[in-house]
Amino acid sequence: MPKIRTSRTAAKRFTVSKSGKVKFKHAYARHMFSSKNPKEKARLRKTGILGKADAAKVRAMMPYA
Repeated sequence: MPKIRTSRTAAKRFTVSKSGKVKFKHAYARHMFSSKNPKEKARLRKTGILGKADAAKVRAMMPYA
């Protein structure tokens, strides 16, 4: 039985925490900060946690993470 390949696109975008939650970095946090208010910028700095359904799909793409 061959090994399952990890989706490299998913591996670059998501990480799995020790408790098994799938973490991601927010979009819109790269440039044009003059038009964003400080509260929004602070929220975008933090990592997000995927919902159950999406996390299951990502875990299927990353079988060894």
